[in-house]
Amino acid sequence: MDIYTNEHNVSCHLTMPKLHRPTLTLVIYLNIVLSSDNLLVLTVATKETDGFRRFMRSARHFNYTVKVLGNGDTWNGGDYMTAPGGGQKVNLLKAALQNMEEDKVVLFIDSYDVVFASGPKELLKKFQQTNHKVVFSAETLIWPDRHLEDKYPHVREGKRFLGSGGFIGYVPNLKEMVSDWSGKDNDSDQLFFTKIYINPEKRKSINITLDNKCRMFQNLYGSLDEVVLKFEDGRVRARNVLYDTLPVIVHGNGPTKLQINYLGNYIPKVWTFETGCSGCLEDLRPLSGLKESEYHWWFIGIFIQQPTPFVSVFFERLHKTGIPPKPTQTLHLQPGERNKLYNGEQHHEGQVNSFLKDHGTDYLDVKVIGPEENIDRETSRNLGFEMCRQDKDCEYFFSVDIEVVLKNKDTLKILIEQNEPVIAPMITREGRLWTNFWGALSADGYYARSEDYVDIVQRRRVGVWNVPYLTKVYMVKASVLREELSANDLFSFGNMDMDMAFCHNVRNKGVFMYVTNMHTFGRLLSTENYQMTHLHNDLWQIFENPMDWEERYIHENYTKIMRDKLIETPCPDVYWFPILSVTGCDHIVEEMENFGQWSGGGNTDTRIQGGYENVPTIDIHMTQINYQKEWHKILLDYVAPITEKMYPGYYTKAQFELAFVVRYKPDEQPLLRPHHDASTFTVNIALNQKQIDYQGGGCRFLRYNCSVEAPRKGWALMHPGRLTHYHEGLRVTAGTRYIAVSFVDP
Repeated sequence: MDIYTNEHNVSCHLTMPKLHRPTLTLVIYLNIVLSSDNLLVLTVATKETDGFRRFMRSARHFNYTVKVLGNGDTWNGGDYMTAPGGGQKVNLLKAALQNMEEDKVVLFIDSYDVVFASGPKELLKKFQQTNHKVVFSAETLIWPDRHLEDKYPHVREGKRFLGSGGFIGYVPNLKEMVSDWSGKDNDSDQLFFTKIYINPEKRKSINITLDNKCRMFQNLYGSLDEVVLKFEDGRVRARNVLYDTLPVIVHGNGPTKLQINYLGNYIPKVWTFETGCSGCLEDLRPLSGLKESEYHWWFIGIFIQQPTPFVSVFFERLHKTGIPPKPTQTLHLQPGERNKLYNGEQHHEGQVNSFLKDHGTDYLDVKVIGPEENIDRETSRNLGFEMCRQDKDCEYFFSVDIEVVLKNKDTLKILIEQNEPVIAPMITREGRLWTNFWGALSADGYYARSEDYVDIVQRRRVGVWNVPYLTKVYMVKASVLREELSANDLFSFGNMDMDMAFCHNVRNKGVFMYVTNMHTFGRLLSTENYQMTHLHNDLWQIFENPMDWEERYIHENYTKIMRDKLIETPCPDVYWFPILSVTGCDHIVEEMENFGQWSGGGNTDTRIQGGYENVPTIDIHMTQINYQKEWHKILLDYVAPITEKMYPGYYTKAQFELAFVVRYKPDEQPLLRPHHDASTFTVNIALNQKQIDYQGGGCRFLRYNCSVEAPRKGWALMHPGRLTHYHEGLRVTAGTRYIAVSFVDP
């Protein structure tokens, strides 16, 4: 009831109660999606390192807009990997923010050890979802002052401590954050930002938070067990398995440079299962189309550090490996190429001298450091680098140890075209997972197997791989030797061996080392158990280095025997096929002549059981030169398969009672009377050539009245021994004939 009064009259009346309509208050939150145009990436890089170039490649891949601060300046920010520093970054950031548009979002990030795993759109979305104005990366470990731990706000889940290597924020808030900075270049940026964050008032005023669950930033230090590679849809991400997040940015902070290098072999799309190594096709230096005058000059350092098999083969192969020659050259080596030979083993002096005699004049300059100069291994390699540094025309230094078997004649061309600072062709040891690189290092700096090592070695993953260790063979850019690797001694560090010290020094200078398995390059010889007691020690390498032994000593047409039907039948049940190379024949003959203890050709023979030989020859047994195991291996691997093919149902273990080399000379023993062999079957290999080394000779099978009078060098006659193939050795009328005979039973 409302009562109104009037001085003239008073009235009273009833009014109906008012109906109150509900009031609707509509609050609309406008979530403005930030555009990539609003984002600017700021990074500090006083020089363009390999890490910086990797960072920029990943930024270009996602179309980030990057502004580099301090390029060309001297770095005065200290070595903040081991001690606090980095204040120079804050000084550069503060100056850069002064004239920046207020609506910009700035990502301030390190670059030497950072890769982007995703693009601006995802980064900005995740930033906005935090509902904060500045977001720092987070770390598991506190640094640089552990005493501040209690002042950090606690979190229910996630990483608690601030990392200054990456943060994102709006320009006004970033300006406020650095407004109080007045530090020196070598003061700690980490400590400065930490003190802001642990101050509740400043944290609230600037509106700062941490990326506790690594949705945007993944710092690797202290978190290596949390991070795995995630391959998806033709791209690669780093996945944090602890929080099940996919960070946009991966940072190899602190002592995790090797781990970011490993991840950088894949992220963001360097290598994928779908595309292979797309990153391997970037920044190449193609040599095709270059004029002859534009070919590059390089030094080759050849290092002989221990007795090694097949050294002469190494030099033959080296002579065919290189840039295509000018028309006036006969070698496949660049005219003007410099070479350095470190011959630390007198055992190989003759082979070195032979190579230089035949080909030394083909090179602009040759320097040989022999053992008489008493220069250690480290000094010799440092000297090679210095020769390249001092020669203004040197563009590359190619270092190769003598035990490296380079089969790819385009090796140098391939390495140059890849255009990396230090790069090695991947070589393997036959039958093993041993190679000339390590995929990872253990905590004490020694070998560790990376997750992808086996796939790389077996070439299930093919590409160009950033690795922490190389040895035996690699190429270094001369520009890198003159700048980052200009130290006089790169092959010494503490108690490390020479190769480990070199790689340590290279890594510490921020220079990346790569190995490529995009092509098959070759293998590494085993130098273990290498005998030096013979004239041709390589003959004994059939067990240690079977592939190299076969290439050296087995006839080039042996593998074609079945396919091309090279087995001939000159007489009934007599089979004729190629088995030994010319070199193999020559080395066996020379080895026997060097041994020199030929039998007298009489019936008395103390070398055999019973001491009596019914049909004697002038010979030397394989046992006399300690070659019986190797000869059995030859028969088992190269004769037995032919035997089983030509005598169906017969299987042999290639055991023999006698295997020997026979010498026929007109004035010594010109022929051999008719006889049966004491064998199931006999193998008779001609070790030299009729008409060139001797006249006459041959083998006649009397029962069939069939003769083989022109045996081919390196070819074997195989025939039954005891019963059916009564035969004789025909007269040698001039020269000297050699044959290798084996009585195989069974």
